[in-house]
Amino acid sequence: MLMPKRVKRRKQHRGRMKGIATKGNAVAYGSYGLAADGRGWIDSKQIEAARVAMTRSIKRGGKVYIKIFPHKPVSKKPIGVRMGSGKGAPEYWVAVVKPGRVMFEIDGVTEEQAREAMRLAAHKLPIKCKFVVKGQEGGAE
Repeated sequence: MLMPKRVKRRKQHRGRMKGIATKGNAVAYGSYGLAADGRGWIDSKQIEAARVAMTRSIKRGGKVYIKIFPHKPVSKKPIGVRMGSGKGAPEYWVAVVKPGRVMFEIDGVTEEQAREAMRLAAHKLPIKCKFVVKGQEGGAE
């Protein structure tokens, strides 16, 4: 699973996900990408599941780039603990994704193979996604 090696501040606020992605909204490394159409949190397990689905689909042929990283800790209190007495310990890590953000990229495969790999990866993610080609906007309308 992806997670930061070390962190300065352990617990973060939940924050807001207003607006569209201004950074990482274009295909940079590969030829094809998977862009977010919605907004949400994508946790490290979902990123890993999408990566595995893509690499298995292209049969280790091309190169897969992961352009999101789970920096945000999500805390949770244990079951059976009463209200109060502070915030819970970090349970898992999430990446905050806004519409237009290119999350994954593929290079070294045909467009049909890339489309199929991205379709399988999109099924593993909790937000709507779309297939984008290099030179085309990743943008949300």
